[in-house]
Amino acid sequence: MKRPLFVALPLAAALALGGCATAVPPVEVTRFHGNAPAGWAPGTRYTIDSAPLGDAAAMVGATQPSLEWSGYRAAVERQLQLQGLVAADAGARAPLRVRIGFDRSEQEAAGKRSPVSVGVGGSTGSYGSGVGLGVGINLGGGPRRMQDLQLSVRIDDAASGQALWEGRALTAVPVKAPAAQPGLAAAKLAEALFKDFPGESGRTISVP
Repeated sequence: MKRPLFVALPLAAALALGGCATAVPPVEVTRFHGNAPAGWAPGTRYTIDSAPLGDAAAMVGATQPSLEWSGYRAAVERQLQLQGLVAADAGARAPLRVRIGFDRSEQEAAGKRSPVSVGVGGSTGSYGSGVGLGVGINLGGGPRRMQDLQLSVRIDDAASGQALWEGRALTAVPVKAPAAQPGLAAAKLAEALFKDFPGESGRTISVP
């Protein structure tokens, strides 16, 4: 009768260690918005733009969303719905249009970015600023090969195309770390990006 207990204890320890190993490092988040987000009532409908945010052709040589982009879309939609927004039915119109992009690029051991970048989109434009959302932060580096991971989201007024809210979340993880898995990274970046939504416009914060 005691054998299952001895089996369970190492298993529990392994799971606990696995949970620590999959932790994603802190995420740097910047948001820009006007006054519109505060007025979005619960139940406001949105659609997801099927064209990924940014120049998809330049990033991956294709215009169709990838499976990884679909994972980021699912993570973003979960956060949108936690804010009380509701996905519109297929083919239906909605007052909000959401655009999503991601970027994943490797760094060399010395902290230099690899010229090879895999992703879709990743640039949210320059809403509220003449220089866009560029953030002067140091991501990764050190002796290990690192990946820069970035999620970008823009919410537009569907009728006018005007940007109402946009943001970018960035982090860096070791290439071989479990946290580099697309599903874990997408969930963490999306959660950080929408923390305390809509967030303070123009301010960069670090989300643990």
